[in-house]
Amino acid sequence: MSDQNGRILLSVQNLKKHFPITRGLIIQRQVGTVKAVDGISFDIKEGETLGLVGESGCGKSTTGRTILQLHRPTEGKVFYNDVEISSLPDHDMRMMRRDIQIIFQDPYASLNPRMTVEQIVAEPLEVHGIGNRRERRDRVRDLMDLVGLNPNFINRYPHEFSGGQRQRIGVARALALQPSFIVCDEPISALDVSIQAQVVNLLEDLQKRLGLTYLFIAHDLSMVRHISDRTAVMYLGKIVELADRDELYNNPLHPYTQALLSAVPIPDPPKERDHQRIILEGDVPSPVHPPTGCNFHPRCPVAIDVCSEEDPEWREVAPGHFAACHVI
Repeated sequence: MSDQNGRILLSVQNLKKHFPITRGLIIQRQVGTVKAVDGISFDIKEGETLGLVGESGCGKSTTGRTILQLHRPTEGKVFYNDVEISSLPDHDMRMMRRDIQIIFQDPYASLNPRMTVEQIVAEPLEVHGIGNRRERRDRVRDLMDLVGLNPNFINRYPHEFSGGQRQRIGVARALALQPSFIVCDEPISALDVSIQAQVVNLLEDLQKRLGLTYLFIAHDLSMVRHISDRTAVMYLGKIVELADRDELYNNPLHPYTQALLSAVPIPDPPKERDHQRIILEGDVPSPVHPPTGCNFHPRCPVAIDVCSEEDPEWREVAPGHFAACHVI
Protein backbone atom coordinates (compact mmCIF):
# COMPACT_ATOMS: atom_id res chain seq x y z
CA MET A 1 0.00 0.00 0.00
CA SER A 2 1.45 3.38 -0.99
CA ASP A 3 1.62 6.51 1.12
CA GLN A 4 -1.69 8.18 0.35
CA ASN A 5 -0.18 11.61 1.08
CA GLY A 6 2.66 11.00 -1.41
CA ARG A 7 3.75 13.17 -4.28
CA ILE A 8 1.55 13.17 -7.40
CA LEU A 9 3.45 11.51 -10.24
CA LEU A 10 0.75 11.58 -12.95
CA SER A 11 -2.15 14.00 -13.32
CA VAL A 12 -4.89 13.59 -15.94
CA GLN A 13 -7.12 16.63 -16.49
CA ASN A 14 -10.36 16.51 -18.54
CA LEU A 15 -8.86 13.96 -20.95
CA LYS A 16 -10.81 13.24 -24.14
CA LYS A 17 -10.05 10.93 -27.06
CA HIS A 18 -12.57 10.95 -29.91
CA PHE A 19 -12.01 8.85 -33.04
CA PRO A 20 -13.52 10.14 -36.32
CA ILE A 21 -15.78 7.85 -38.37
CA THR A 22 -15.23 8.44 -42.09
CA ARG A 23 -16.89 7.25 -45.30
CA GLY A 24 -15.74 7.22 -48.89
CA LEU A 25 -12.85 5.51 -50.68
CA ILE A 26 -11.26 8.45 -52.50
CA ILE A 27 -12.78 11.52 -50.84
CA GLN A 28 -13.31 10.70 -47.21
CA ARG A 29 -15.72 12.71 -45.10
CA GLN A 30 -16.37 12.48 -41.40
CA VAL A 31 -19.83 11.17 -40.59
CA GLY A 32 -19.52 10.67 -36.85
CA THR A 33 -17.30 10.41 -33.79
CA VAL A 34 -16.54 7.58 -31.37
CA LYS A 35 -16.24 9.19 -27.93
CA ALA A 36 -13.91 6.54 -26.49
CA VAL A 37 -12.71 8.73 -23.61
CA ASP A 38 -14.93 11.70 -22.83
CA GLY A 39 -13.58 14.02 -20.15
CA ILE A 40 -11.89 12.16 -17.29
CA SER A 41 -9.66 13.47 -14.49
CA PHE A 42 -7.59 11.69 -11.83
CA ASP A 43 -4.17 11.70 -10.17
CA ILE A 44 -1.77 8.83 -9.41
CA LYS A 45 0.67 9.20 -6.54
CA GLU A 46 4.26 7.97 -6.59
CA GLY A 47 4.48 4.27 -5.68
CA GLU A 48 0.70 3.81 -5.93
CA THR A 49 -1.39 1.37 -7.97
CA LEU A 50 -4.59 2.85 -9.37
CA GLY A 51 -7.00 0.20 -10.64
CA LEU A 52 -9.23 1.13 -13.60
CA VAL A 53 -12.24 -1.17 -14.06
CA GLY A 54 -15.32 -1.32 -16.28
CA GLU A 55 -17.05 -3.35 -18.96
CA SER A 56 -15.35 -4.17 -22.26
CA GLY A 57 -15.47 -1.21 -24.64
CA CYS A 58 -15.83 1.46 -21.96
CA GLY A 59 -12.53 3.16 -22.89
CA LYS A 60 -10.09 1.72 -20.33
CA SER A 61 -7.35 0.71 -22.78
CA THR A 62 -7.77 3.91 -24.79
CA THR A 63 -7.26 5.84 -21.55
CA GLY A 64 -3.97 4.05 -20.91
CA ARG A 65 -2.72 4.52 -24.45
CA THR A 66 -3.72 8.19 -24.53
CA ILE A 67 -1.89 8.82 -21.25
CA LEU A 68 1.25 7.36 -22.89
CA GLN A 69 0.57 9.45 -26.03
CA LEU A 70 0.28 6.35 -28.21
CA HIS A 71 -2.97 8.14 -29.08
CA ARG A 72 -2.73 11.91 -29.00
CA PRO A 73 -5.62 13.36 -26.94
CA THR A 74 -8.48 15.24 -28.59
CA GLU A 75 -8.71 17.53 -25.55
CA GLY A 76 -7.33 17.73 -22.04
CA LYS A 77 -3.89 17.54 -20.48
CA VAL A 78 -1.61 14.86 -19.03
CA PHE A 79 1.13 15.88 -16.60
CA TYR A 80 3.95 13.52 -15.67
CA ASN A 81 6.42 14.75 -13.05
CA ASP A 82 4.89 18.23 -13.53
CA VAL A 83 5.71 18.15 -17.27
CA GLU A 84 2.75 18.42 -19.67
CA ILE A 85 3.46 15.45 -21.93
CA SER A 86 0.24 15.82 -23.96
CA SER A 87 1.81 18.75 -25.86
CA LEU A 88 5.38 17.45 -26.16
CA PRO A 89 6.86 17.11 -29.67
CA ASP A 90 7.48 13.53 -30.81
CA HIS A 91 11.24 13.70 -30.17
CA ASP A 92 10.79 14.89 -26.58
CA MET A 93 8.02 12.35 -26.01
CA ARG A 94 10.34 9.60 -27.21
CA MET A 95 12.84 10.56 -24.49
CA MET A 96 10.02 10.68 -21.91
CA ARG A 97 9.13 7.07 -22.80
CA ARG A 98 12.25 5.90 -20.99
CA ASP A 99 10.29 6.63 -17.83
CA ILE A 100 6.77 5.52 -18.84
CA GLN A 101 6.06 2.10 -20.33
CA ILE A 102 3.19 -0.30 -21.06
CA ILE A 103 2.53 -4.02 -20.61
CA PHE A 104 0.12 -5.07 -23.35
CA GLN A 105 -2.94 -7.25 -22.93
CA ASP A 106 -2.22 -10.14 -25.30
CA PRO A 107 1.20 -11.80 -24.89
CA TYR A 108 0.53 -13.77 -28.08
CA ALA A 109 0.09 -10.64 -30.23
CA SER A 110 2.51 -8.20 -28.56
CA LEU A 111 5.71 -10.21 -29.15
CA ASN A 112 7.22 -10.41 -32.65
CA PRO A 113 7.34 -14.14 -33.54
CA ARG A 114 10.37 -13.59 -35.81
CA MET A 115 12.51 -12.12 -33.02
CA THR A 116 14.34 -13.99 -30.26
CA VAL A 117 13.69 -13.08 -26.63
CA GLU A 118 17.03 -11.29 -26.54
CA GLN A 119 16.07 -9.13 -29.54
CA ILE A 120 12.61 -8.40 -28.08
CA VAL A 121 13.79 -7.36 -24.61
CA ALA A 122 16.88 -5.50 -25.90
CA GLU A 123 14.94 -3.54 -28.55
CA PRO A 124 14.12 -0.57 -26.23
CA LEU A 125 17.81 -0.35 -25.26
CA GLU A 126 18.80 -0.39 -28.93
CA VAL A 127 16.24 2.26 -29.89
CA HIS A 128 17.53 4.59 -27.17
CA GLY A 129 21.19 3.81 -27.89
CA ILE A 130 21.93 2.37 -24.45
CA GLY A 131 25.01 0.16 -24.09
CA ASN A 132 26.92 -1.98 -26.58
CA ARG A 133 25.83 -5.45 -27.68
CA ARG A 134 27.50 -7.25 -24.76
CA GLU A 135 26.08 -4.81 -22.19
CA ARG A 136 22.60 -5.18 -23.69
CA ARG A 137 22.86 -8.99 -23.56
CA ASP A 138 23.90 -8.82 -19.90
CA ARG A 139 20.96 -6.50 -19.20
CA VAL A 140 18.56 -8.93 -20.92
CA ARG A 141 19.88 -11.82 -18.80
CA ASP A 142 19.40 -9.75 -15.63
CA LEU A 143 15.84 -8.87 -16.67
CA MET A 144 15.00 -12.50 -17.45
CA ASP A 145 16.19 -13.46 -13.98
CA LEU A 146 14.23 -10.56 -12.45
CA VAL A 147 10.91 -11.75 -13.95
CA GLY A 148 11.50 -15.40 -13.04
CA LEU A 149 12.66 -16.84 -16.39
CA ASN A 150 15.79 -18.80 -17.18
CA PRO A 151 18.45 -16.38 -18.54
CA ASN A 152 19.73 -19.18 -20.79
CA PHE A 153 16.49 -19.01 -22.81
CA ILE A 154 17.31 -15.64 -24.44
CA ASN A 155 17.93 -17.26 -27.86
CA ARG A 156 14.50 -18.88 -27.96
CA TYR A 157 11.47 -17.55 -29.86
CA PRO A 158 8.07 -16.55 -28.37
CA HIS A 159 6.29 -19.69 -29.65
CA GLU A 160 8.54 -21.79 -27.40
CA PHE A 161 7.01 -20.25 -24.27
CA SER A 162 3.64 -20.57 -22.53
CA GLY A 163 1.22 -17.65 -22.21
CA GLY A 164 2.35 -16.81 -18.69
CA GLN A 165 6.02 -16.95 -19.70
CA ARG A 166 5.33 -14.70 -22.70
CA GLN A 167 3.70 -12.14 -20.44
CA ARG A 168 6.81 -12.25 -18.22
CA ILE A 169 8.86 -11.47 -21.34
CA GLY A 170 6.52 -8.51 -21.95
CA VAL A 171 7.14 -7.36 -18.37
CA ALA A 172 10.93 -7.69 -18.89
CA ARG A 173 10.69 -5.56 -22.05
CA ALA A 174 8.70 -2.89 -20.18
CA LEU A 175 11.39 -2.80 -17.45
CA ALA A 176 14.37 -2.61 -19.84
CA LEU A 177 14.68 1.19 -19.64
CA GLN A 178 14.14 1.28 -15.85
CA PRO A 179 10.82 3.21 -15.97
CA SER A 180 9.03 4.68 -12.95
CA PHE A 181 5.46 4.42 -14.30
CA ILE A 182 3.88 1.45 -16.11
CA VAL A 183 0.42 1.12 -17.66
CA CYS A 184 -0.65 -2.50 -17.17
CA ASP A 185 -3.28 -2.89 -19.92
CA GLU A 186 -5.29 -5.95 -18.81
CA PRO A 187 -2.04 -7.94 -18.42
CA ILE A 188 -3.78 -11.05 -17.06
CA SER A 189 -7.04 -11.25 -19.04
CA ALA A 190 -5.57 -13.49 -21.78
CA LEU A 191 -4.02 -15.92 -19.27
CA ASP A 192 -5.30 -19.05 -17.53
CA VAL A 193 -6.72 -18.39 -14.07
CA SER A 194 -3.95 -20.49 -12.50
CA ILE A 195 -1.31 -18.24 -14.08
CA GLN A 196 -3.02 -14.89 -13.37
CA ALA A 197 -2.10 -14.86 -9.67
CA GLN A 198 1.55 -15.58 -10.51
CA VAL A 199 1.77 -12.58 -12.84
CA VAL A 200 -0.02 -10.28 -10.35
CA ASN A 201 2.32 -11.43 -7.57
CA LEU A 202 5.29 -10.72 -9.87
CA LEU A 203 4.01 -7.19 -10.55
CA GLU A 204 3.56 -6.56 -6.81
CA ASP A 205 7.04 -7.86 -6.05
CA LEU A 206 8.59 -5.69 -8.78
CA GLN A 207 6.72 -2.66 -7.46
CA LYS A 208 8.22 -3.12 -3.99
CA ARG A 209 11.73 -3.82 -5.27
CA LEU A 210 11.90 -1.10 -7.94
CA GLY A 211 9.53 1.55 -6.52
CA LEU A 212 7.18 1.40 -9.53
CA THR A 213 3.87 3.20 -10.00
CA TYR A 214 1.06 1.39 -11.88
CA LEU A 215 -2.15 2.15 -13.70
CA PHE A 216 -3.68 -1.35 -13.59
CA ILE A 217 -6.47 -1.77 -16.16
CA ALA A 218 -8.74 -4.81 -15.77
CA HIS A 219 -12.32 -6.04 -15.65
CA ASP A 220 -11.69 -8.63 -12.91
CA LEU A 221 -12.90 -6.76 -9.83
CA SER A 222 -11.49 -9.24 -7.29
CA MET A 223 -8.00 -9.05 -8.84
CA VAL A 224 -8.15 -5.24 -8.91
CA ARG A 225 -9.08 -5.20 -5.24
CA HIS A 226 -6.06 -7.38 -4.50
CA ILE A 227 -3.47 -5.23 -6.29
CA SER A 228 -4.84 -1.66 -6.14
CA ASP A 229 -4.47 1.12 -3.59
CA ARG A 230 -7.37 3.07 -5.13
CA THR A 231 -9.92 2.04 -7.74
CA ALA A 232 -11.64 4.04 -10.48
CA VAL A 233 -14.81 2.74 -12.19
CA MET A 234 -15.35 3.65 -15.84
CA TYR A 235 -18.55 3.57 -17.89
CA LEU A 236 -18.90 4.63 -21.54
CA GLY A 237 -15.88 6.92 -21.65
CA LYS A 238 -16.34 8.53 -18.23
CA ILE A 239 -15.16 7.73 -14.72
CA VAL A 240 -18.24 7.44 -12.50
CA GLU A 241 -16.58 6.69 -9.13
CA LEU A 242 -13.11 6.74 -7.57
CA ALA A 243 -12.10 5.86 -4.01
CA ASP A 244 -9.71 3.93 -1.81
CA ARG A 245 -10.11 0.24 -2.71
CA ASP A 246 -11.64 -0.85 0.61
CA GLU A 247 -13.94 2.18 0.72
CA LEU A 248 -15.13 1.50 -2.83
CA TYR A 249 -15.77 -2.21 -2.26
CA ASN A 250 -17.38 -1.78 1.18
CA ASN A 251 -19.35 1.40 0.42
CA PRO A 252 -20.06 1.74 -3.34
CA LEU A 253 -22.11 4.87 -3.98
CA HIS A 254 -22.71 4.96 -7.74
CA PRO A 255 -25.50 2.62 -9.00
CA TYR A 256 -23.18 1.24 -11.71
CA THR A 257 -20.46 0.39 -9.16
CA GLN A 258 -23.09 -1.28 -6.98
CA ALA A 259 -24.27 -3.38 -9.95
CA LEU A 260 -20.70 -4.38 -10.88
CA LEU A 261 -19.84 -5.44 -7.33
CA SER A 262 -23.09 -7.35 -6.92
CA ALA A 263 -21.95 -9.63 -9.78
CA VAL A 264 -18.77 -10.68 -7.93
CA PRO A 265 -19.32 -14.16 -6.44
CA ILE A 266 -18.77 -14.59 -2.68
CA PRO A 267 -16.77 -17.72 -1.70
CA ASP A 268 -19.14 -18.46 1.19
CA PRO A 269 -22.31 -20.44 0.26
CA PRO A 270 -24.63 -19.02 3.00
CA LYS A 271 -23.59 -15.43 2.20
CA GLU A 272 -23.80 -16.10 -1.56
CA ARG A 273 -27.40 -17.35 -1.14
CA ASP A 274 -28.41 -14.12 0.62
CA HIS A 275 -26.40 -11.98 -1.81
CA GLN A 276 -28.63 -9.56 -3.74
CA ARG A 277 -27.76 -9.31 -7.45
CA ILE A 278 -28.50 -6.07 -9.31
CA ILE A 279 -29.46 -6.93 -12.89
CA LEU A 280 -29.02 -4.04 -15.32
CA GLU A 281 -31.59 -3.77 -18.11
CA GLY A 282 -30.59 -3.24 -21.74
CA ASP A 283 -27.18 -2.98 -23.41
CA VAL A 284 -24.36 -0.47 -23.08
CA PRO A 285 -25.20 2.47 -25.40
CA SER A 286 -22.97 3.17 -28.38
CA PRO A 287 -20.07 5.61 -27.79
CA VAL A 288 -20.99 7.07 -31.21
CA HIS A 289 -24.37 8.24 -29.85
CA PRO A 290 -24.07 8.41 -26.06
CA PRO A 291 -27.26 9.32 -24.14
CA THR A 292 -28.00 12.89 -23.16
CA GLY A 293 -27.38 13.77 -19.52
CA CYS A 294 -25.83 10.93 -17.52
CA ASN A 295 -24.47 8.15 -19.75
CA PHE A 296 -25.78 5.52 -17.34
CA HIS A 297 -29.38 6.78 -16.97
CA PRO A 298 -31.02 4.41 -19.58
CA ARG A 299 -29.92 1.40 -17.48
CA CYS A 300 -29.94 2.95 -14.02
CA PRO A 301 -32.46 1.45 -11.54
CA VAL A 302 -32.68 4.71 -9.51
CA ALA A 303 -32.65 7.31 -12.32
CA ILE A 304 -34.74 10.47 -11.91
CA ASP A 305 -35.82 13.08 -14.47
CA VAL A 306 -32.70 15.27 -14.17
CA CYS A 307 -30.48 12.27 -15.05
CA SER A 308 -31.64 12.33 -18.69
CA GLU A 309 -31.13 16.09 -18.99
CA GLU A 310 -27.92 17.08 -17.16
CA ASP A 311 -24.49 15.49 -17.00
CA PRO A 312 -23.80 14.90 -13.27
CA GLU A 313 -20.98 16.87 -11.66
CA TRP A 314 -17.78 15.03 -10.68
CA ARG A 315 -17.43 15.82 -6.98
CA GLU A 316 -15.86 14.65 -3.73
CA VAL A 317 -18.76 13.02 -1.87
CA ALA A 318 -16.62 12.04 1.15
CA PRO A 319 -12.90 12.57 1.87
CA GLY A 320 -11.04 10.84 -0.99
CA HIS A 321 -14.29 9.38 -2.40
CA PHE A 322 -15.37 10.91 -5.74
CA ALA A 323 -18.49 10.17 -7.78
CA ALA A 324 -20.63 11.61 -10.58
CA CYS A 325 -24.31 10.98 -9.83
CA HIS A 326 -27.41 13.15 -9.29
CA VAL A 327 -28.94 10.66 -6.83
CA ILE A 328 -26.05 10.53 -4.36
